[in-house]
Amino acid sequence: MKPPPFEYACPTSLDEAVELLALGDSRPLAGGQSLIPLLNFRLARPSVLVDLRRIPELRECRVNGAGIEVGAMVTFSDARNEAALEGLGLLRKALPHIGHVQIQSRGTIGGSIAHADPAAELPAVALSLDAQIGALSRNGPRTIAAADFFLGPYSTALADGELLTHVRFPARESARSSVVEFSRRHGDFAIVGVAASIDTAEDGATVQRARISAFGMGATAQRLANAEEALRGELLTSASVVDRSASAAAQEVDPFDDANASARYRRHLVEGLTRRALMEVSGVAQR
Repeated sequence: MKPPPFEYACPTSLDEAVELLALGDSRPLAGGQSLIPLLNFRLARPSVLVDLRRIPELRECRVNGAGIEVGAMVTFSDARNEAALEGLGLLRKALPHIGHVQIQSRGTIGGSIAHADPAAELPAVALSLDAQIGALSRNGPRTIAAADFFLGPYSTALADGELLTHVRFPARESARSSVVEFSRRHGDFAIVGVAASIDTAEDGATVQRARISAFGMGATAQRLANAEEALRGELLTSASVVDRSASAAAQEVDPFDDANASARYRRHLVEGLTRRALMEVSGVAQR
């Protein structure tokens, strides 16, 4: 299979990239792990392909105030070795689940979030950590909250001609975090996954804040507000509390049927994986 004809540009600055993306039906090229197959299947037909690999600002990780800005072109493998990201436990735990070695070395943080695959790990991490998405166009920069960014399968709040430049995470989140998922093989997209980050009081057990998201079971990753509320002020080491949160998670999702799993089975997985994630962050052995 061959892609349709297109013009190719490789800008060296953000301003140049934005100008190119403003010209008709242009598409940015990051790692190419998703876009190249779309081109080969003729599901995408851009007139201009704008390669972002020569823009240095997009490959940087910067501590900025109370947050860490991860450039859109930072690869998964680079992020795993980036010292500035050591405090982001949830992000670091999600990265090993993504694809295989080749995908890890080429795929990018910004590309994954902009692609908005419902079964991808990073949109769920962005939701759980209340990340802020940085975007740039001819009209200037703007920031989009992760909760408002993901509109549907492969659909985001990015406007035509707008480029995702970075993702801003909190500078340091709780060390109590877990990403668990069920897939047919390691590296495959998750049939269902759960990302959880828990902040506890000084006693190390009372939950002050819970952030839990599920992915692979709906049109987008979903923040599980009822499951979070079931934990607030409770002892994370309590099996009954964990069970109550896991049950709430299963009740608030509306999973779909497909060739990989039924909606009923996905609901069952959400409950089981939420329980597993919470048991992992609590340090209590799984039952």
